[in-house]
Amino acid sequence: MVLTDEHRELQRTVRNFVEREINPRVSEWEAAGYFPSRELFASLGELGLLGINKPAEFGGLALDFSYEAVFLEELGAAHCGGVPLAIAVQTSMATPALARFGNDALRQEFLTPAIRGSMVGAIAVSEPGAGSDVAGIATTATGDGDDYLVNGSKMWITNAPSADFFCTLVNTGEGKPHRNKSLLVIPADAPGVRVGERLKKLGMRSSETAPVFFDNVRVPKRNRIGNEGDGFLLQMLQFQEERLAGALLTIRGLENCVSSTIDYTRERQAFGGALLDNQAVHFSLAEMQTEVECLRALTWRAIESYVAGEDVTTLASMAKLKAGRLGRSIPDQCLQFWGGMGYMEETPINRAYRDSRLTAIGGGADEVMLGIISKLMGILPGPHAPRPHGGNASRKEETQREH
Repeated sequence: MVLTDEHRELQRTVRNFVEREINPRVSEWEAAGYFPSRELFASLGELGLLGINKPAEFGGLALDFSYEAVFLEELGAAHCGGVPLAIAVQTSMATPALARFGNDALRQEFLTPAIRGSMVGAIAVSEPGAGSDVAGIATTATGDGDDYLVNGSKMWITNAPSADFFCTLVNTGEGKPHRNKSLLVIPADAPGVRVGERLKKLGMRSSETAPVFFDNVRVPKRNRIGNEGDGFLLQMLQFQEERLAGALLTIRGLENCVSSTIDYTRERQAFGGALLDNQAVHFSLAEMQTEVECLRALTWRAIESYVAGEDVTTLASMAKLKAGRLGRSIPDQCLQFWGGMGYMEETPINRAYRDSRLTAIGGGADEVMLGIISKLMGILPGPHAPRPHGGNASRKEETQREH
């Protein structure tokens, strides 16, 4: 995809923001286990960066997703994964379905302040017994007049301790698991909502993650996004942007791994010369950078198709899968070249090693991505395998089969 001057200007804006407002404070935020999301989101909102592809009537810039993609890729250059992840939750996980399918009153109440940066959003789908298996969620929303009564719990919810609202997937009926669910916007201050203690994690330490509990939470039915029973489909559509975001956030972080390792191995002396001078080292780094460029090409091909209105279920799943794979292999290989220093927490490669591991899990594990790709290739074994269709199944058809 060819980037325009407008794309490049946005790229410069985001790059400057990351270098000025995020990277100098990363070490402090990582040590604290959180960052001042309201302060940072307000600054992003002032620049219009929280609503790049959101409707203009609710404060967005109404640009196509390629501009959001530029934003996300540059955001990934931050010297940690936690802060970009928290921001991407706001722009690409908790609000896409709300922006596309929410009623005007709901969008005015929650989307407009989210774009402005005066509200923090979170996506509440995963549960203790249902992570990648979205169809297996147990949280219920029982109709009670003009309201729902919500009961259940969600787990591993990024932004939860600071969130003003949760875009929450719930069961609103019986029947087939892909037809009995709805998406609700639940205010964090509603009676019966409780956010648990912050979870201690391997990586992404600067982002806040916690469980959320719902005990007879009364939510107006007007807070439902779309029609009752359409929640599974809407969440699957929302996952497309989330998975593209996951791939985009990975690219610059992996490049940082390679470039910082080049700098370190050029300075590190071993056996009478720079470690970088060893063929095994510089060949490995060259191959890593090649893999990053392959990921970038695949991801941007998916984005170009997405902007054109095409189904990108296969390409987005492939990009997410490749990002997860490289998020494990490249930091691991780079850390090896850092030796003992790479094992120290204060080094950038150590943080990248920890943070990037989540890419293969969050937003659908690698195994789920492989299952989706296999289905769309028509090679899934068993009586329910779809016939080959060249990967061009409709988004609705695939999301109904995904789980």
